[in-house]
Amino acid sequence: MAKPSKLDSIKKFFPKGKKPSIQEIVREPTAGGIVYRRNTKGELEILLIQDAKDRWTIPKGHIEPGETAVATARREIGEEAGLTNVEMQGWLGKIHFRYRRIDKLVLMTTQIYLVKALGDTDAIKKEDWMNGIKWFSFNDALDEIEYEDIGKLMLLAKKRIRQENT
Repeated sequence: MAKPSKLDSIKKFFPKGKKPSIQEIVREPTAGGIVYRRNTKGELEILLIQDAKDRWTIPKGHIEPGETAVATARREIGEEAGLTNVEMQGWLGKIHFRYRRIDKLVLMTTQIYLVKALGDTDAIKKEDWMNGIKWFSFNDALDEIEYEDIGKLMLLAKKRIRQENT
């Protein structure tokens, strides 16, 4: 039986597939919206998009240089859902995500707005990178949403919508 080489005995200290250490922290400001409508029965519905990893979430994206968060939310809703006739009804809050991108730690802060869809709200269209886009009843949207912090803001959104209709 062959004796293990010195290199083989050292390899055990360097597991295969180990991620590279974090070299940089990157901050990414983003904005999006909890988009709602009333269906023909007057019931509240929320628009969700399904990302490439099959997670249901809200339309959101990066804030471009010189752009405000509210302008970004409006733009992203238009780009990701095809809805351009929308009423921005106010800021709901911000959420924080963090994830790893190779050797970078990405700290993402997303400003979330309450957005009412107007006009032909059935004319939604998804972008190529998405796996789906759909109007959900409020309760189903709350069940499907992947991120707990967005779910909490959806509850706040429902409260604001109710207050507006009283």
